[in-house]
Amino acid sequence: MIQLSLVGIGTGNPDHLTRAAIRALNAADLILLPRKGDAKTDLIDLRREICADCVADNVRLVEFDLPQRARAGEYLGRVRDWHAAIAQVWADNIAAHLPGGGRVALMVWGDPSLYDSSLRIARRLIGAGMDVAIDVIPGITSLQALTAAHRIPLNGLGAPVMITTGRRLRAEGWPQGVARVAVMLDEGCAFESLPPEGIQIWWGAYLGMAAEHLIHGRLADKAPVIRTERARLRAAHGWIMDIYLMENACIQGAAG
Repeated sequence: MIQLSLVGIGTGNPDHLTRAAIRALNAADLILLPRKGDAKTDLIDLRREICADCVADNVRLVEFDLPQRARAGEYLGRVRDWHAAIAQVWADNIAAHLPGGGRVALMVWGDPSLYDSSLRIARRLIGAGMDVAIDVIPGITSLQALTAAHRIPLNGLGAPVMITTGRRLRAEGWPQGVARVAVMLDEGCAFESLPPEGIQIWWGAYLGMAAEHLIHGRLADKAPVIRTERARLRAAHGWIMDIYLMENACIQGAAG
């Protein structure tokens, strides 16, 4: 029997760990640490730092290379194939390092529930016949870190908010009837595809980390600024993780 804990670790600041997260990591027999390539060494360095600061010496740490997602082909098909490859790597490492069963932990950037596929990948292990029980420890999301950094509420007064992806924003435009939209997983400034009139944007990159960078203002003014800064930061760090919230004053419910 494998007890698999998916542990949300926040957005880059070790202080974001909850006591429940620290307990779950220390209860593990094995913690798997993904390596995402030379350009993203900051991400595994953070996980190593958390383990050094918060995890007992008797917990075994094993690093593995995360499979790369194919760039050609239909999007959802590529993602499903990628998830299958990751699940196989998880299964191989668990079998090699915990053959008799036990507790395994994986540290999830942000929270396992919000635009993260760790839960879907974990269910593939069950589908493949592994005897796995899944436990989820929630963490601070990049969306929470963004609104806290800008000192704003997520939604307008009594109004809804939509959380979507850059790919969908670019393909579908502004969601109908929603005044505020939070956008994650945007690889290429999808906000530039929108008519900018009446739209405010709150953007953040590397939230919670020493390199945190924030920009706020009218989309018409800030879109080119964000594009330039995003390119500069990505070149400097080799990777970028950013998120933004927008408000459309032309839609009822924006104020507040």
